[in-house]
Amino acid sequence: MSEFLNNGSARQEELADFARRLIRGDKGKMLIEKHKDIIDTVTPIETMMLLDQLLKEGISNEMVKSQVGKIINAFFLSLSSHQWEKPEETHFLSLLMSENRAVEKIMAKIKAVVKLLYKKDGSDDRNAFGDLRKLIGELKIYELHYIKKENILFPVIEKIFPQYRCLQLMWSFHDDFRRSLKSIDTILSTDVPDKEILNKELGKLFFVVLPIIFREEQIVYPVAFQTIPDSIWMDMLQQSFEIGWCYLVPPSKIKDNIKEGVAPNGKVNLGTGSLTPEQISLLFDNLPVDITFVDENNEVCYFSGVKDRIFPRSKAIIGRKVQNCHPHESVHIVNEIIDAFRTGQRDHADFWIQMKGRFIQIRYFAIRDEQGKYKGTIEVSQDVTGIRQLQGERRLLDWKAE
Repeated sequence: MSEFLNNGSARQEELADFARRLIRGDKGKMLIEKHKDIIDTVTPIETMMLLDQLLKEGISNEMVKSQVGKIINAFFLSLSSHQWEKPEETHFLSLLMSENRAVEKIMAKIKAVVKLLYKKDGSDDRNAFGDLRKLIGELKIYELHYIKKENILFPVIEKIFPQYRCLQLMWSFHDDFRRSLKSIDTILSTDVPDKEILNKELGKLFFVVLPIIFREEQIVYPVAFQTIPDSIWMDMLQQSFEIGWCYLVPPSKIKDNIKEGVAPNGKVNLGTGSLTPEQISLLFDNLPVDITFVDENNEVCYFSGVKDRIFPRSKAIIGRKVQNCHPHESVHIVNEIIDAFRTGQRDHADFWIQMKGRFIQIRYFAIRDEQGKYKGTIEVSQDVTGIRQLQGERRLLDWKAE
């Protein structure tokens, strides 16, 4: 991979010079003419490396994001004509591209409805707005596409391709999509939506969705397919089933053969990661909840050692029958919960009480293996007094308010 990781090449520096000047405000037509030879032959890998270089040089994410459209538009002919080997239909990337084809159809329908809406004399706006609401609802599902990229594809690229920082820009555009949908939802929730404001928000939506598809399939995906080893793609596909797919029927999930057990360096393989026993203990002890686990034999096996427990526990209860940990008057409730869990009639039971001026939620969850066999019960207790008092939103860090 060293042939395309040479940041010091004259070719890469020429691309960087072009982009810097474009960001600085130099005339685009003049710059494109000056660098025509390299612009006409730029590759997906060079594009990712270029954006990475700009960010590493200290140009802010906001500045690069505001100009990335101009940069990629200059590369459009070269990138759109770039031929890359496409993966098979059941490949993780192929399925992502299938989602793109489906969302392109939805965007085309939205465009047709909007065109009709703004041409009409207003006599049939109600039906047009109804169609638009339905299509926007269908578009919301597309967020699953972005979530898979953010949580499956991006982390792998970051580990394998050092010049990955343009992914931060793409993620920011994902968030623009989310904000745009929220704004359009608000506008369409009124009896008579404001057409002028709606038109602006729909413009933002189109400016995000369609360009991202181009950047995915002509820049990020070719680089990913070329650099990520074959052995990793199947695991990425497996991970995708937990998030879900939109607008398509994915291939059948292949049974995961990863077994839990002792991993290298004394770590415990938990399937979704490996931790040392100390890390596992610290993790459970620092959760803002009290946890107690009772196995399928009704014996207490574990409780978290949080500093300020809601209910007292001692190590003497380990191995004790859970029925013996409750007064006689409430044992029948314990048995009823466990019996319902064991037979599969219920998966959880919820209680809440007020104690010493605090509001306490107590939840019981059935634990089952992959075959659905009952393996025990977990009790989770949490002081939710503060949670119940939350209002509005807090999207920025504000420790002083706590």
